[in-house]
Amino acid sequence: MVRLGAMGDILHALPAVTALRQMHPGWIIDWVVEPRWRPLLSAEPNPEGGGGFNPRIKPAGSPRALAPEAQPVVDQLHLAPTKQWRSAPLSLSTIHEISTLRRTLRAASYDTVLDLQGAIRSAVLGRMAGSQRLIGDDAPRERAARLFYTERVSTQAAHVIEQAVELARAVAGDDLRPIAPWLPIDSAAEAWADSILPRHSASAAVLVNPGAGWGAKRWPVERYTAVARELIRQGVRVMVNTGPGEEPLAQAIVAGTGSAATPLTCSLAQLIALTRRVSLVIAGDTGPLHLACALGRPVVGIYGPTDPSRNGPYGVPSRVLRSPESRRDHSRHAAPEAGLLTIQPEDVLQAAGELLAGEGGR
Repeated sequence: MVRLGAMGDILHALPAVTALRQMHPGWIIDWVVEPRWRPLLSAEPNPEGGGGFNPRIKPAGSPRALAPEAQPVVDQLHLAPTKQWRSAPLSLSTIHEISTLRRTLRAASYDTVLDLQGAIRSAVLGRMAGSQRLIGDDAPRERAARLFYTERVSTQAAHVIEQAVELARAVAGDDLRPIAPWLPIDSAAEAWADSILPRHSASAAVLVNPGAGWGAKRWPVERYTAVARELIRQGVRVMVNTGPGEEPLAQAIVAGTGSAATPLTCSLAQLIALTRRVSLVIAGDTGPLHLACALGRPVVGIYGPTDPSRNGPYGVPSRVLRSPESRRDHSRHAAPEAGLLTIQPEDVLQAAGELLAGEGGR
């Protein structure tokens, strides 16, 4: 499998790969990924050797070294820091790392490579494995990527999760269906999450994520603050998560609630563990929203220029708020999209209330 990133895209690919793993438990399934997204596929080995983790370095093609709960879907991860390589393409370290990865991939003698990214760099990495089969979408995100494929699949589904399943079916002709992805359980992260939010807390807890990949997708922080204030007034615990560089967004919400909201500074593994415990996630089209869906948590999705029929919540209780004025546009504008600004805090609170009621008070 080649799906380098980003967070939401890996989570959208996981239901297809989990379905393959479930149908073929004896297969060797490996994955090429950017190092920063490793926690979505594998818990960090415990250097003390405890917690069920085995820190051995595993040769290509051998059985999983980690306990199944720590690395439930893949056998081995191949880490490919492509963003770092692009910043110094001719450096000796880049050349050495690419050469080493190529040798490792070829040594595994893969029967099939599946490119779930549809980019030129993912297709090139797939070709480096030397497999006779390199499967990709007939209409990939970067059209030139299709030139590397030996087999092209014309995907018909609207949602990217179902498109990934269509690609995975081509591996062996299986009648696959999307299933809830298996995410790793990191014992240290679970202990941290227990200290923040015990699993069997009697009160509702809502995770708010005000950030987004670019400004056009970002609902105004003052509106998130209004939502957080009202939820707290209703007795709901509100936690605020932000990505690197987005800390001022969390600070604004915390200040606007008189420090009643809890800011989170956590690793990806910790975010996975904490999201398992929350009652609801409120966010735009972001990785944390898709993480909540992958973990079966209810979500309120606040959408603007991206299309929820393609990459919206899937398979979980959800409310998607999107203006009829919004049109699909992936241009990275800094200002919020006009349709996004028509969504009011009252709309979000109504959607949140409906989902929290369905949670039976949790």
